[in-house]
Amino acid sequence: MAIDAVRQGYGTLGHMKARLLFHERRLFDDGAIMEMIWRVPRPVPPTTHRLKYSLFYGYPGRRLVDYDNERAEGGHRHLDDRELPYPFVSVERLVADFLADVRRIRGSL
Repeated sequence: MAIDAVRQGYGTLGHMKARLLFHERRLFDDGAIMEMIWRVPRPVPPTTHRLKYSLFYGYPGRRLVDYDNERAEGGHRHLDDRELPYPFVSVERLVADFLADVRRIRGSL
């Protein structure tokens, strides 16, 4: 999953236009799904960066790993049923941390 391979698109996040910064969707043979990162024109409080991200790994109706930064909550990650704070450093670190958690659960990618 290379950050250099950025595909652009547009979406709406609340009332802000969001530009798709990175998107990869992978479907595994066992039915698991892995997915994305958004960039917004202004920070989503309480964050100070201009990324609205959501990286998901799980099954339909069952989240196993999820990194996101919801409004008011800020950056955090979900590992099974636990929610833990996630201090955002960079897109590269975010993707690396997410993939490391997915590998821990799957055993490999």
